[in-house]
Amino acid sequence: MVSPFETDLKWETLLKYGTRQFVKAKTAIYKQETLGEGFYYLHKGLVKIVTSTFKGKDRLVNIVVPGQIMGLQTMDQQPHFTTAIAVKNAVIYHFSCTQFLETLKVQPELLPLLTQTINQKMRILLTAINMKALTSEEQIARLLLNICDDYKNHEVPLTQQELADCAGLTRITVYKILKAWKERGIIEINNRTFVVKRPDMLKPPHLTANTTRPV
Repeated sequence: MVSPFETDLKWETLLKYGTRQFVKAKTAIYKQETLGEGFYYLHKGLVKIVTSTFKGKDRLVNIVVPGQIMGLQTMDQQPHFTTAIAVKNAVIYHFSCTQFLETLKVQPELLPLLTQTINQKMRILLTAINMKALTSEEQIARLLLNICDDYKNHEVPLTQQELADCAGLTRITVYKILKAWKERGIIEINNRTFVVKRPDMLKPPHLTANTTRPV
């Protein structure tokens, strides 16, 4: 079965039905508790999806890479239960419910695709809930592996600061973790990207959780 996140070429042919928007880095695309109408397709850039806890802290739910869609939970025109923030400058396409119905007339197989994507989002949400019990090192490892899996290669186009922003950790914490991994030959740092040389070492039981647990 084709993954719902491997359909970027199909979506590219349908972008004319959406509304193109440019979003600067660190800008919210949509916010938690605001009313939504439709969903978004990420054409370029990187977006993090967070949710606010009752203590007012943001928790990372997902990282969206080009070719993926977000904001599906408001297809029923209900409030967003997450916030989407551009980590890098992003180009997105917004599909209103009306626009999506027009798209379905051209590409009716997108309806089951949308259902698959919603199911995938629910699995991601369950994974994010479990992230709370992970150490800082384990969180970074999980984040890198997820991005590698989505990009279908082991090069992660993020700076240390962007990685820290995605994970909700300090830059110093991320720097110490990456430095240790580089010394062990697990990753390679090239300018504004990371290359995961030994992805197996970022999975249990190989990963050594030697950092403090997040507060």
